[in-house]
Amino acid sequence: MSLPPLRALRELRRLAERTPEHRDRHIDLLRAIAITAVVAGHWLAVHVTYDGGPRGGNVLELVPWTRPLTWLFQVMPVFFLVGGYANAASLAACRDRGGDAAAWTLRRTDRLLRPTTVLLAVLAGAALLARAAGADPGLVGAAVWLAGIPLWFLVAYLAAVTLTPPMHALHRRFGLAVPVALAVLVGLGDAARLTGWLPAVGSANFLFAWLAVHQLGFAWQDGRLPARPRAGLPLAFAGLAALVVLTVPGPYPISMVGLAGQEIQNTSPPTLALLALAATQAGLALAVHDPACRWLRRLRPWTVVVAVNSVIMTLFLWHMTAAVLGVLALYPAGWLPDPPPGTPLWVLLRVPWLVVLAVILGVLVVVFGPVERRSGPSPAPGAAVGVTAGVLTFAGMGVVLAGLLGVATAGPGDHGVTGLPVPALIVYFAGAGILRFTRWRCMIVPRRGLPGHREG
Repeated sequence: MSLPPLRALRELRRLAERTPEHRDRHIDLLRAIAITAVVAGHWLAVHVTYDGGPRGGNVLELVPWTRPLTWLFQVMPVFFLVGGYANAASLAACRDRGGDAAAWTLRRTDRLLRPTTVLLAVLAGAALLARAAGADPGLVGAAVWLAGIPLWFLVAYLAAVTLTPPMHALHRRFGLAVPVALAVLVGLGDAARLTGWLPAVGSANFLFAWLAVHQLGFAWQDGRLPARPRAGLPLAFAGLAALVVLTVPGPYPISMVGLAGQEIQNTSPPTLALLALAATQAGLALAVHDPACRWLRRLRPWTVVVAVNSVIMTLFLWHMTAAVLGVLALYPAGWLPDPPPGTPLWVLLRVPWLVVLAVILGVLVVVFGPVERRSGPSPAPGAAVGVTAGVLTFAGMGVVLAGLLGVATAGPGDHGVTGLPVPALIVYFAGAGILRFTRWRCMIVPRRGLPGHREG
């Protein structure tokens, strides 16, 4: 059951006050900054016109001077970096207690999949109602597609989480050689696309690139990448230099967000240029670690960070739904003009646009945030769930990823009564059901709080 707002705030403050000493608060700050930047960047990139019906466009395609700004707003590498840190710490703690990879995976994916399942169910239900009310099927499909944009990155992150046990084993044996090898594979994939030789090979970069950044988080967690300026600043400068060389005179576009019509895009799939940006961001994160941790010892900023992290998945998953609702609320009624993008008036009107979307997202967080905060059934910390549960766990994750990939890659258009590909939805819910059954089958304990660096 959802807590009343004042009681929820008091609970968050108590949670902040009870934060254990071993927790690296800088990781939580970076996660909060990354998600906030992603939300703001997506909202700012939406351009809407209204002429008898809403029409959407991408500001980055319409206003070229905005493309360098993606170097600031493309912070998904930070999310994978801190995810690698937290996943490594959590897995190590689980193994220290005698737990196995399957038990850890069940616990770690629970908080990711519960809000995702609710999002897909709500989007499908809303599409059904809209079509029953006579809405244009193409418009319904476009709205559902826009709301589901966050699922793109979630597929890659869930894959990284699922592969954490074997990838962490490789890290313990080979250390930083693993992300270097993955970066080489990304470069080979880029070369295959740039030369036109087996361009489909480059699609593997969706996995290799994000795994490389995730591995850097492993190295940070165990000290192979020390959180000090002497390690962080050289990495940041090297990454920035490589980024400039690869994009200004080099073959990669300036924009760190994919644009329609570009032969090479830096995110679809990820490229060496995006890895250079990731190295820059990782270096800066390492360099400012100590002053950030000192600042976060203050209760007020740390409570804000705790509050954001307590609903981090809700913010991420629902922020484009807020954009869809904002369009439907503002433009048919004529409450927000649609001047040409890039003009001074357009820039000024971005402020009320962001404010309205923030209010809508706040309402969505109040409604759906408890789904993320509520504890689901999970194996006890340190549990070993056995072979049968292990097979069900990784089979279920494979089915979930297949279904989610089908949903994420469907694109805008009329995909049937649910607004989403029905076969992909069925596959996803089947995988989620397998995992739910497996969690209940194992020993279960309640679990609350922040996304932990350690289990328990």
